Amino acid sequence: MTERAALDTSALMMPVELDVRLFDELERLLETFEPVTPQPVVEELRRLSEKGGTEGTAANVGHDLAVERCLVVDTEEPYADDALVELAREDVVDYVVTNDLPLRDRVLAENVPVIALRGRNKLAITRP
Repeated sequence: MTERAALDTSALMMPVELDVRLFDELERLLETFEPVTPQPVVEELRRLSEKGGTEGTAANVGHDLAVERCLVVDTEEPYADDALVELAREDVVDYVVTNDLPLRDRVLAENVPVIALRGRNKLAITRP
């Protein structure tokens, strides 16, 4: 069964910021998965990419990964974190991938596992 993993802004910026092989790591953990990202995350990455510098580069790469490798879904919530919680609450996704601690706690409160960085460049699953 293919599981859906929703990627947030921090996850999509991991390849540049933290040297994480994001999709390889997700494959290692989940085997078959469909990467999903809400439209507000794509918009947030676009805005961040305009800043330039290292963060802008990471956001630009993250934006490209989002539109080329992920299913971009519309949500009721206009703010990226709220959109990810909405996807978790409505059982649209099986996991949320994030390094954002407040978001992680909100997703776990919805009884959805979180995939986050553990160690230097490995991802691990935290279950509610």
